[in-house]
This record gives sequence, C-alpha cells and structure tokens, in this order.
Amino acid sequence: MAKFKVIVSDPQTGKSQSIELEEHKAVPLIGKKIGETIDGTALGLRGYKLLITGGTDKDGFPMHPTIHGGIRKSILLKKGVGFNPKREGQRKRKTLRGNVITEEIVQINMKILEKPKQTMKKKEEAVEARSEKGEEEAQPEKAS
Repeated sequence: MAKFKVIVSDPQTGKSQSIELEEHKAVPLIGKKIGETIDGTALGLRGYKLLITGGTDKDGFPMHPTIHGGIRKSILLKKGVGFNPKREGQRKRKTLRGNVITEEIVQINMKILEKPKQTMKKKEEAVEARSEKGEEEAQPEKAS
C-alpha cells in the first residue's frame, strides 16, 4: 500500500508541518496531479484548501509539472525544478518523475490556499469573553 509524507506549507506564516499518511488514508491522493487543489479533510485538516506543488519519488527524483503521467523520464533542462544552472546558457540532462502521484511517490509538497473561516458564533463568544473580563474588573472598583 501507499505511504506518503505530506509537507504542508503556510505561505502567510512561513511555517510548514509534516503529516504521514498510510494505507487507506493515502488512497485519495493517488492519481492527483501537480497544480490540483484538494480538500484538507483527506489530511485531517478540515476546512482547508490545499494546492499540490510537487514531491519526490522513492529514489529521490523530483516530480516535474511538464512531464505527464507517473513515469520517470530523462529530459534536457535549461532551468526549473531539478536543475539550477551555474552559468548562462547551460543545459543538463536530468532524470525526473512525472506530475501524477503514484504509489512510487514518497513525499508530497502542498501549500495552504484557504484556511477555515471563523464562524460568527466563535467571534461573538470571543467578544463576550473580553467584555465580561472588563465588567468583572470594573465591578470591584465600584464597590470600594
């Protein structure tokens, strides 16, 4: 069965967290592509919307958005995922994995697009709690 290590990054705070998925929890991710948006409930993050940004396979080869399917392929690169040229005009042949999540993928990178919104009840409770604290502090002063 599939076993994934999912890295979820929050662009607003700059922090990331790691979530491990095994067996039946990992199945909803198989067949998804780089650039697709998924619901966070598959990862235990209810109310979140996540974007798949990449990943690596069992041998460490990165996923590349321009290679279609779940295959491993050797392509000539100028820049981008898997290759950073040291001088202008440099090209290099690199082995990369396709853009589809298969059972051979080990790590999946995602970023948060949308967080759950606070309900009006939670906001009202927070305002009431603040106002009650203010009233409690004010009452002993009146009694003195």
